[in-house]
Amino acid sequence: MKLTKVRELRQVLHFNDLSSLSISSVAPIFSVAAAGPAMAQAAGVDVPIAILMIAIPFVLCSWIFLSLNQHFPNAGGSYHWSRRILGRNYSNFQAWIVLMAYFWSIPPILLPAAQFTLAALGAPSTSFNSLLLAGFWALFAAWVLLQGAAITARITQIFLFIEVISVLFMAVLGYGHWGPAVAGTGKFSFLHIHWAGVVVCMVVAATIVDGWEIDTYAAEESHKPRHTPGWGGVVGACSVVAYYLLIWPLLLHQVPLAGLQQSSDSLGLWTAQVAPTFVPWMRVAVIASTAGSLWLTTFILSRALFAMGRDRIMPDSFTLLNRAQAPRWAILVPIALSMLIVMTQLFFPSTRSLFNLVLSAAGFFLVAEFLLDGVNMAYFLSRGHHHVVQHQYRQLSRHRHLGLFLASIFVVLSLASVEVLFLYFGPQYIAPGIDKTVLVFLVLGIGYVLYLRWRRHQHQGTFIFETVEENGVS
Repeated sequence: MKLTKVRELRQVLHFNDLSSLSISSVAPIFSVAAAGPAMAQAAGVDVPIAILMIAIPFVLCSWIFLSLNQHFPNAGGSYHWSRRILGRNYSNFQAWIVLMAYFWSIPPILLPAAQFTLAALGAPSTSFNSLLLAGFWALFAAWVLLQGAAITARITQIFLFIEVISVLFMAVLGYGHWGPAVAGTGKFSFLHIHWAGVVVCMVVAATIVDGWEIDTYAAEESHKPRHTPGWGGVVGACSVVAYYLLIWPLLLHQVPLAGLQQSSDSLGLWTAQVAPTFVPWMRVAVIASTAGSLWLTTFILSRALFAMGRDRIMPDSFTLLNRAQAPRWAILVPIALSMLIVMTQLFFPSTRSLFNLVLSAAGFFLVAEFLLDGVNMAYFLSRGHHHVVQHQYRQLSRHRHLGLFLASIFVVLSLASVEVLFLYFGPQYIAPGIDKTVLVFLVLGIGYVLYLRWRRHQHQGTFIFETVEENGVS
């Protein structure tokens, strides 16, 4: 049968590949350069506090992802786990959350990629030039992904090398020339933390501390699907905390706070302030980080769409693979739609405020994805564990299960609090109407679930991935 063939992804990724994907997908250089101004505007000198507070539940989530990967390896990741644990209606709503989180994260990468490239080339940042360069990076990302998972991992490793060297360069140069704080940097005090701004900054930071979960969505392409996926995510999640706690003190100590809040490239501003001769190199590093983030975010979305198409809650065309065993339409459609959004923003200025609201909501949905995964894990360990799957890992002791259960409860409570507070403070610190925008998309998600219930006669499925060993194939 045709559908049986298109469901087979090629198992080509090793632990070093998955770790590289997880670390690179975080894209610390691009994330700080692009999201730095918004974070500085929201929290000021309290940015590291916001990063640390959002990083704690995210690092705990990486261990939750590891455990769920061991039980349910699948290209659908979070969407598939909820399908196995809490049922189709809950899973279909989580599918909507996953789609909103990753799709609306792509245009905010495409446009900066074009603008950073134009700045490096010294070309004017006109609408036409921006569209041209955004199109170039969109095509390049599509080409990388269409070469298959193995080639994507190799190219990612090259770009990751540039990024790691840049972070080390910042650390050596910045901390080697620490000295007194420059004028206008602001003073941090535990007694005067601006908590409203910290909460908003946490949601913005959610868009820069995620990405490590990519190895979950690459589970079916791993050589050891029940063992390797998840570990790369743990490495990536811990790395991102180290990256940002290394970089942000430098920015807040060596660059005036007003400059960080107003600049469109906080890292370029830091380099110009501390080491002007290295500005061209930093621009190359930012571009490399941005490009990697673009195709890796699309990678996650493409595998999610592939799994959803396979379960027939998305078009079957998303399950079609090319010769490199990459889901071609699941890659090309999101990139094409993202380019359409970028073009609309550039040539129809009246739409920019609307799209800025929508794109700003991506952070909310990224947090919501991990929140729902916490719910999955809490239910799985408290009630559904022995009903959903027979335990295959006897080395997982009761103590470890208790730790995971407590971690999942903490994740649910902390991230739910962040989401509620974001809806309350978001209109003041991000944009008026951001709360209504999020609520509209949540209502649309409920409508999506009801639509899928209405067309249930078309036989939605739940594809259960089996490894070669489980199939008994030698």
